[in-house]
Amino acid sequence: MMENKITGKDALELHNQMLIVDGHCDTLLHAANEKRNICRPSDTGHIDLIRLKQGGVKVQFFAAFIETIYKPFSSLTRATQLIDTFYSEIELCGGLLVPGFSLRQIKRDLKDGKITAILGIEGGEALNADLAVLRMLFRLGVRFLGLTWNQRNQIADGVGESITGGGLTRFGREVVREMNSLGMVIDLAHISEAGFWDVLQVSGHPVIVSHANCYKLCDHPRNLKDDQIQALAKTGGVFGLSFVPDFMGKNIDDFLDHLDYVAGLAGTDVIAIGSDFDGIEETPEGLKDCRCYPGITAKLMERGYTEKEIRGIMGENMFRLMEQVLPQ
Repeated sequence: MMENKITGKDALELHNQMLIVDGHCDTLLHAANEKRNICRPSDTGHIDLIRLKQGGVKVQFFAAFIETIYKPFSSLTRATQLIDTFYSEIELCGGLLVPGFSLRQIKRDLKDGKITAILGIEGGEALNADLAVLRMLFRLGVRFLGLTWNQRNQIADGVGESITGGGLTRFGREVVREMNSLGMVIDLAHISEAGFWDVLQVSGHPVIVSHANCYKLCDHPRNLKDDQIQALAKTGGVFGLSFVPDFMGKNIDDFLDHLDYVAGLAGTDVIAIGSDFDGIEETPEGLKDCRCYPGITAKLMERGYTEKEIRGIMGENMFRLMEQVLPQ
């Protein structure tokens, strides 16, 4: 525990030195549907380049979310549209926001003061049950994949189908192994509980649950149970705690209560941030947009977390997993 009184200046100084990573946002969908440019200042939504800088974010995961209306037959088409949006947006940023493909390149760009954008897809429907599509998406720069959304697909049952008890399909097991081989991050947010356990058994690499919270504190079906959190920690995985009010509460202190719970249950090395910004209509008090991160750092200091623990929570834990999984 820290003995000295923490000041805002102390917190901001520490925050500005840290690697801040957010493991999930849906901003691409806003850019595609609403024509809101990520690289231009905006008073709507939760993320743009200016606000990322103000929040100190160094690495942002951008999910191409496949909306239900496109499933199942137009999922790949929609995924490619959103990938096109990703690169179109980046072209507007003048080299300040850059796509991340390999560890060597990401580290170089971070050293040069650039913000790294990690591209992923939220919904394995985009694969059209074909590993060749997975490999082509990797060549297009996709570096993480949420195996399911809430529904069932060719890979596994989503959490909305949990009543069936279904987990990974045979094709789903092939996808997990191919993602391990390619160097893609497996995201288990939204997957059924049975699917969660199947992936941990099959995957040779640690995985993430990019945006969820604790079932013990809020019994939403999207949240993780204690044994799932402990298993993630044991296997070197990462749990991105989200800002979704339905999952965690109404304010930043509710969010930190979930964080405290995970720390007490499984340690801090498993904890990361997965905001779900631009995927939620309302944000909790104190977590309005991506400028909120210095406030989280200050709150963590107030709650007695060490500098090493705070650095891990705010980004280094997620980056450690990236170093283990992504191409070198």
